[in-house]
Amino acid sequence: MRKSRFTESRIVGIIKESEAGINTKELCRKHGVSPNTFHKGKAKYGGLEVSDVAKLRSLEDENRRLKRIVADLTLNVDALKIIAEGNF
Repeated sequence: MRKSRFTESRIVGIIKESEAGINTKELCRKHGVSPNTFHKGKAKYGGLEVSDVAKLRSLEDENRRLKRIVADLTLNVDALKIIAEGNF
């Protein structure tokens, strides 16, 4: 997955400026963000503080790690079942 040019904290800052009443077009032009990127960020990070975004990031990383562990264990269990049946 491609790394974003904008950090989560910067996106939250831009959203906060938008909530303060600045026009979205002007805001996007000022920060060099496309309106689509702005609205995607607002959908994901709207209403969050910078500390909340850091917690969200750590939870996503932990979830990714746990999913990888489950996938590895599932492969091991399937391999052991095949060996136990003697169909190898």
